[in-house]
Amino acid sequence: MGRILIQEDGCKGCSYCVEACPRGLIKIDPERINNLGYNPALFAEHAAGQCSGCALCAEICPEVLIEVYADNRKAGAGK
Repeated sequence: MGRILIQEDGCKGCSYCVEACPRGLIKIDPERINNLGYNPALFAEHAAGQCSGCALCAEICPEVLIEVYADNRKAGAGK
C-alpha cells in the first residue's frame, strides 16, 4: 500500500508521471490551473488503497515534485 503527494503548484503538466504509473492512478487535472498557468497532475481520490508505492512517478518527475509514501507492513505486523 502506498500513496503519493504531488506539489501541484510547481507542476508543469508534462504528464510523465501519468505515463509512468503502472496502475493509472495519476491524471492531469483539467479543472485546475496552478500558479504557473498549467493544469497540474493529480493523484486520484479513489487511488489511496491501490498505489503500490513503486515510486516510478517520483523518479520520472523532472521537477522533483512527487513524494512517495509506502507502507510495506504486513497485516498483523507489530502485534
